[in-house]
Amino acid sequence: MKDIKQFENQQYLNIETFRKNGQGVKTPVWFAQDGETLRIWTQADAGKAKRIRRDGKVRIAPSTASGDPIGEWIDAHAAVLDSPEEVKHTAGLFKKKYGFMFNVFGVMGKMRRAQYITIRVQTG
Repeated sequence: MKDIKQFENQQYLNIETFRKNGQGVKTPVWFAQDGETLRIWTQADAGKAKRIRRDGKVRIAPSTASGDPIGEWIDAHAAVLDSPEEVKHTAGLFKKKYGFMFNVFGVMGKMRRAQYITIRVQTG
């Protein structure tokens, strides 16, 4: 398993997912560390979720909010977890890490009736 220490104390990671034609799509996202895995909270219909469902191969790097990498890109594998238990677990990690700002996004999502999923990222 590749070292994920570079993600400690970071607010964002840039996740690169891949289209069917192999073209990479980079997206800066909030994340939370959960032991040796990283978790991302996102809408169920997000493009990155669709691409990960088709192909879990991703690349990740710690980044700024705008997506500029501030660490090394590493190859990883991502999986969509959509069970209520997994989503609730991730929400708890995000509340602990991002606090009030996560709650604001949660309220906005409820107003839009958004459905959320977890993306679990494992390195190595």
